[in-house]
Amino acid sequence: MHLSWLELRGFRIYPELEFSPAPGLNVLVGPNGAGKTSILEAVSYLSGLRSFRGTPDVALIRTGAEGAVVRGGFVKEAGETRVEVEIPGAGRRRVLVNSKRPSRLSDVASTVPVVAFLPDDLDLVKEGSAIRRRFLDDLGSQLAPAYGAAASDYDQTLRQRNALLRRDGPMTDPLSLSVWDERLVEAAVVMWDARVELVERLRPVLDEAHRSVAGPGETLRMLVAPAWGEGPDVWDAADGGSLLRRGLEGRRRREMEQRTTTLGPHRDEVSVRLGHRDVRTQASQGEQRSVAVALRIASYRNLLDRHGHPPVLLLDDVFSELDLARTAAVVEMLPRGQVLVTTTREDEVPAVGGRRWEVGEGKVR
Repeated sequence: MHLSWLELRGFRIYPELEFSPAPGLNVLVGPNGAGKTSILEAVSYLSGLRSFRGTPDVALIRTGAEGAVVRGGFVKEAGETRVEVEIPGAGRRRVLVNSKRPSRLSDVASTVPVVAFLPDDLDLVKEGSAIRRRFLDDLGSQLAPAYGAAASDYDQTLRQRNALLRRDGPMTDPLSLSVWDERLVEAAVVMWDARVELVERLRPVLDEAHRSVAGPGETLRMLVAPAWGEGPDVWDAADGGSLLRRGLEGRRRREMEQRTTTLGPHRDEVSVRLGHRDVRTQASQGEQRSVAVALRIASYRNLLDRHGHPPVLLLDDVFSELDLARTAAVVEMLPRGQVLVTTTREDEVPAVGGRRWEVGEGKVR
């Protein structure tokens, strides 16, 4: 699969942009602030339907514009998949896939998978569990529509339960809350099953990817520990739902006072361990960087295996951050599919061939 064309209107610094990258390697060269990362952000947005920088949609709209439009065509053996997103200054955005509204927005990610290596990927191992939960859910949604559906159903149920708690607080009707408890438990069990299955699927590929970056050594693995209300525990599909149900009942008064849901997959502890060490607190920065690179490589390889074609690979000024060993591990992937690389200096990109583009003044040449 490759991105054959990209159109932007009112997105970031671009009043208008039409860009047709090559199917293989594309190197976008330009000074800081030229708009290179915004192009990669737009490509990623067409898959994940959100900014990989964590920017709210309204902030993606160019200053002075009423809204933004991002369109792109992804070519596969079966033909082209066209994704269009209109982001208004106010109101709901409009998403179309081949001129039709998708039945679920989460389906888009698995239709046009994209993997991005970013300068702040170190946060994947240095920050709290929230960023690793998001990593798993983004990858799972790209691997299978069912995962995206489970995550979407859980998030919607969680939002509705929290809306009730925010509105009524200590005066929340226990019967109404019990109804949402049951819906949350049902959605949570499906979400937990999907997340734990994904972690198991990642296990061998993640360790192999880490060895390709850091060489032989301790085993790298990712762990998910659901918090049931009485401390972390291992997942047990047989009684996970009943444990969560009892946990919610035990915390009912506290949640009514706090006006939020404090148990469920949105609070899972997700850790990465190198041997017996927690990478977040017990690994050197060099080890942490190797693990972060391995997580992205494992994502890429899982998507390649699952879909039978490589995802679009985005590398945002990452080579300046990597040493020779980690650079070699990333470069080893480059020939397999389409790659978009940004850099301020062309000689920083350790790859030959491909198409070079100059980015600046709102244009790509």
